[in-house]
Amino acid sequence: MAQQEWLFGLHALQAVIEREPERLIELYVLKGRDDERLNSLVNQARRFGIAVQFCQRKTLDDKVAGEQHQGIVARAKPGRQYNEADLAQIIEQHDMPFLLVLDGVTDPHNLGACLRTADAAGVHAVVVPKDKSARITGTVSKVACGAAEVIPLVQVTNLARTLKDMQQAGVWIIGTAGEAEQNIYQTKLTGPMALVMGAEGKGMRRLTREHCDELVKLPMAGTVSSLNVSVATGVCLYEIVRQRSI
Repeated sequence: MAQQEWLFGLHALQAVIEREPERLIELYVLKGRDDERLNSLVNQARRFGIAVQFCQRKTLDDKVAGEQHQGIVARAKPGRQYNEADLAQIIEQHDMPFLLVLDGVTDPHNLGACLRTADAAGVHAVVVPKDKSARITGTVSKVACGAAEVIPLVQVTNLARTLKDMQQAGVWIIGTAGEAEQNIYQTKLTGPMALVMGAEGKGMRRLTREHCDELVKLPMAGTVSSLNVSVATGVCLYEIVRQRSI
């Protein structure tokens, strides 16, 4: 596991400094930028004894490989890693567990967007396989706008086995697939539930599909054959939220 990581973006760093300031080793801030939110972060960091350096834009760009950093970059200790045991505890803690499973989402921007929507929808944890999946990086944290520091991202060794364990714990597994017979609006989506979204293009892997209790699709009226995975995730999660609130 990496001993340190680079975080950037105002929302992501605000979330870290509010919840886990001990993770931050040093802040690098764009020299000459007078921004109220940026100045507030710098002042908070100094109160926690975190070193602050003011740099030229190129220095910041180089640290994050040209990503949009909003004038602030941090060298930080890695965040907490969640595993299968943590997931079992999360399920046990909630009467109506609400989980999101991402099978093979490798694009960090998509993962960040999914985390942001999952947090907004009240999802208790996001589950991903350890292999062939994006992990938490500075880019994911930036796109997630603070959600990556709040919602547990559980990395599991064997996704099919984890789905089976969820079922034994009373969680209903809903998978999304274009060839499903019924669409999401025709499906009862209440009770303990895990929504499974497959990778863009390929969809869910065969074993993942076989471990779903039910398959649903989104109705597609236009000429495109599928939606971006983070957009589709948002639509599905909020249909579950709508049904749970009735």
